[in-house]
Amino acid sequence: MNEDVPAELPDPTETPTPGPTGHAVIQGYLKSLDGSPGVYRMLDAQSQVLYVGKARNLRARVSNYARPSGHSARIARMIRETASMMFLTTRTETEALLLEQNLIKQLKPRYNVLLRDDKSFPNILIAKDHPYPMIRKHRGKRSEPGSYFGPFASAGSVNRTLAQLQRVFLLRTCSDSMFESRTRPCLLYQIKRCAAPCVGKVSSEDYNLLIGDAERFLQGKTTTVQSNLAKQMTEAAEAMEFERAAALRDRIKALTQVQSSQGINPRGVAEADVIALHIEGGLACVQVFFIRANQSWGNRDFYPKTGAGAEAPEIMEAFLSQFYDDKEPPRLILLSHAVDNPDLVTQLLSERAGRKVTMGVPQRGEKAELLENAARNARESLARRMAEGATQNRLLAGLAEAFNLDAPPQRIEVYDNSHIQGTNAVGGMIVAGAEGFLKSQYRKFNIRSAAGANSDDFGMMKEVLTRRFERLLKEDPERISDAWPDLLLIDGGAGQVSAVHGIMQELGVDDIAMVGVAKGVDRDAGKEEFHRPGEPAFALRMNDPVLYFVQRLRDEAHRWAIGAHRAKRAKQVSATPLDEIPGVGATRKRALLAHFGSAKAVARAGLSDLAAVEGISATMAQSIHDYFHGS
Repeated sequence: MNEDVPAELPDPTETPTPGPTGHAVIQGYLKSLDGSPGVYRMLDAQSQVLYVGKARNLRARVSNYARPSGHSARIARMIRETASMMFLTTRTETEALLLEQNLIKQLKPRYNVLLRDDKSFPNILIAKDHPYPMIRKHRGKRSEPGSYFGPFASAGSVNRTLAQLQRVFLLRTCSDSMFESRTRPCLLYQIKRCAAPCVGKVSSEDYNLLIGDAERFLQGKTTTVQSNLAKQMTEAAEAMEFERAAALRDRIKALTQVQSSQGINPRGVAEADVIALHIEGGLACVQVFFIRANQSWGNRDFYPKTGAGAEAPEIMEAFLSQFYDDKEPPRLILLSHAVDNPDLVTQLLSERAGRKVTMGVPQRGEKAELLENAARNARESLARRMAEGATQNRLLAGLAEAFNLDAPPQRIEVYDNSHIQGTNAVGGMIVAGAEGFLKSQYRKFNIRSAAGANSDDFGMMKEVLTRRFERLLKEDPERISDAWPDLLLIDGGAGQVSAVHGIMQELGVDDIAMVGVAKGVDRDAGKEEFHRPGEPAFALRMNDPVLYFVQRLRDEAHRWAIGAHRAKRAKQVSATPLDEIPGVGATRKRALLAHFGSAKAVARAGLSDLAAVEGISATMAQSIHDYFHGS
């Protein structure tokens, strides 16, 4: 890709002086552009990126913006605000599309469509690195050896499917270390959820048959699995193995219940993502249903920013490009609305998948029925979202009135600390706004200073706020992004508020409103007192909705901080000295514990014993031996 195309107008990377804006400014760039594909950026008078777009022909695209009329209201507003432009040329239009989406994700321009939820989706993994493979939930890259099935819409969908698989196929879900340490069957064997391979209740050959049946089930071959189970039950009954026949009967019954609960599954669509868009009141909801192996594996709704009023084709194209940025596309994608550049988007998704991807907007048949169902869900989800948003906006307005703020806060940050007598100290930050709790922006802070060990709540709060706002000042010194809060809520009274106000003054950001939330004298919820710097404490009436709102914010911060503390404590409990040895990762640690039984036994082991462990070389054995014996 080439560098920015030079223009005869002032360099847009420099802070411009107030000057002309609009289509006349854009017209001035035309003489420096040719017909190359590429990406353009439109900037306002403060050099903030308004819009990032791609073009098959940069000169032709920019000439459209240079026309004084014929634009939609959204594009006309954007042109009026444009003070300068930047350009990048690419070799192909596909490269331009990739670069466009990378810049949108990085810059978050006001007029672009933005997909704000980029969480990964869970899969089911049948791990193949053990003689008795385990089945479990998996997120992230598919780097471990085994068979992957997914994506599922949520962890709940995965957990329900795993529970069904346990009932039907009796596969183990325990970790390898737990598997190696068992001397008798666990409770799952007693309640007929596991075949107990850990204690030899099933042979390796028979267990692998169970694995094969589970894989066929997840591939949609349920009829084959059921007929095989029926055949085995008949053979067991004829051989008078009535206990085995009864167990097979129970498995067939469980499989039948699974199939009956999946009555909405499509028959003619083996693998597809069904994506429906609904727009109303300037808001958009995209509903995605995952169809794999002729089974519905759940759905998820998304609420992209619509770029100040983008139309359906643009929203759908932007959603597809951003949604599949880190996810493998299926073979078929069913859409409720066509995109502007279907060939380009199909080519991009096919390259990402490493095989052909087909997109379509079905008009009849089963595929159209699937889309109609997804569209109905999108419509209903958006209606609920709009109702919740109206309520949230009323609460934010009430919050502004109660705390004497200049305007309803768009971003509220709530802080809390959690520790047990100074151990595993963690600070937590939650974020809320007009859309409710913004969980993707929650943060936790492992307390590094002596304040944690000393149980110094003031010191811990100082560390958390200092780290938070020093980073904000470094990343956005002009304070123009929406990452800056309008209101800080602190769990504490006058002392905490005074300390926080002093910290913010030291950082030079003391103009952010802050409120301390302290329980009353008798510590009863509902009698909270509120503290602001330099003002007397006050309370809200018992039945005030704003009071309940603040309580929910504080309780959510408390829940988040405690959860982070418990996770840190649990990790410390499971830690061993092996974690500190350079070169000993999870695989080698697992091999050592499986071979010796405990970290203490590893520490006592001789050099030759260490070298006998699979995956431990002579050099690594020497390193482990030296670590425990002080060499």
